[in-house]
Amino acid sequence: MGSSPLLDVPLLFNRSEPIANFPFFSGMTFHIGDVVCAIIECDGRFLIARRTEGRHLALKWEFPGGKVEPGESEVEALRRELFEELQVGVDVIERLTPVEYSYPDRSLRLIAFRCRIVEGSPVATDHEELRWIGIDEASSYDFPEADLPLLSEYSTKISKTF
Repeated sequence: MGSSPLLDVPLLFNRSEPIANFPFFSGMTFHIGDVVCAIIECDGRFLIARRTEGRHLALKWEFPGGKVEPGESEVEALRRELFEELQVGVDVIERLTPVEYSYPDRSLRLIAFRCRIVEGSPVATDHEELRWIGIDEASSYDFPEADLPLLSEYSTKISKTF
């Protein structure tokens, strides 16, 4: 960890531990902004990814995606993140209802999209593991709390189509 020449204090950037672990920030919630994620569908199943050790929400299962960068649309961010994390190209089927969620140390707005792969095969470049599961199996996996409303909405939508 480096230090700032102006303040001679440790830099907190690129840290994997929650900001609330630092006394100065204790009790504060950092808003990380808009985060996009994909419910990638194939043959009645969808793709989930297991977060790596040492990251926020380590080893939980999630829908792949990431932060929307300044100047990016939600769909542009989604396509960029999926190419970076999974090496796939996707077509968007539909946007689900965004979820505003606050963890003890951070908050976010999670925006999910139903998608299908149009290029490549998923490779776990940024996750411990990838799995294709059916909606009836989802309750067997430990998802982050912010993902749970998305799972519920997705379950309702696909039950109407099958």
